[in-house]
Amino acid sequence: MLDLSIENPDELVLVAHALSTDLRVKIIKLLNTKKLNINEIAEALDIPVSTAASNIKVLEGARLIETELLPATRGAMKVCTRTYDDIRIMLNPQFSHMQQINNCYEIEMPVGYFTNCQVSPTCGMANTDQMIIQEDSPGSFFHPGRFSAQIIWFRKGFIEYRFPLEIPKGARIQSVQFILELCSEAPNFDNNWPSDITFWINGVDIGTMTSPGDFGGRRGKLNPPWWPDTATQFGLLKTITVDGALTSIDNVQVSSVNLHQLAISTNSFIDLKLGVKDDATHKGGVNLFGNKFGDYEQGIVMKIFYSI
Repeated sequence: MLDLSIENPDELVLVAHALSTDLRVKIIKLLNTKKLNINEIAEALDIPVSTAASNIKVLEGARLIETELLPATRGAMKVCTRTYDDIRIMLNPQFSHMQQINNCYEIEMPVGYFTNCQVSPTCGMANTDQMIIQEDSPGSFFHPGRFSAQIIWFRKGFIEYRFPLEIPKGARIQSVQFILELCSEAPNFDNNWPSDITFWINGVDIGTMTSPGDFGGRRGKLNPPWWPDTATQFGLLKTITVDGALTSIDNVQVSSVNLHQLAISTNSFIDLKLGVKDDATHKGGVNLFGNKFGDYEQGIVMKIFYSI
């Protein structure tokens, strides 16, 4: 949710301007169900690509959409994603009730702090200084050096994390989100290397995404100097959301699993597992990025939205 206030008029005017034309509203609507590149948006709305690009720039400036450059057949393409499901405007900052209904508990987990794993080669992990374990040595994954890991990779299997849940007693959870950077795992890198990556919360299979590739060809924005140019460089930032109705990844529904099925309120923690199933169609592995590798300065972020 994007919170706007009359106390911050510059941001309020910026967002209001971005939504002030029918065309830009139509672009937001198009992105309700899936990511689209600029050419696809122009074609869907029957407008010139230049018109689509200029209006997307306005929406991006207001933080209503995010864009990322992804490898394409020829060069790169700019892909757009809607960033918010809701916008809330507070005209009277004295009105405290609005501040109570959408609280957020947020915690970031370093990628090396996993509680369980079962992986198969190719596999390994590294920090900002060096490789932590010998490559393709799954038996070494519980090496104590793992706590400094900034990139972890494996071809098959899973890795699991446990997050503390610290919200007020009696609070009603509205949704749970996990935000993380990841991609497939190929020898060196391969931008066309699909992988079916599945997610579980509290042991419940909530859905699968297909990563299009193991990305390289340019340096990851945060990668340390010693990391080879020929290795995996960056991933995609993905947002997994479970609410009272369904599960979505980047605002696209992937399953009908809902909060009730996860029994979150019965424990003081939440377990997140991700991996590649033995029967997956595309067994392309996983690369998982920490806050000092890849393109995004974060580990695995969990957000719990709740009301009191």
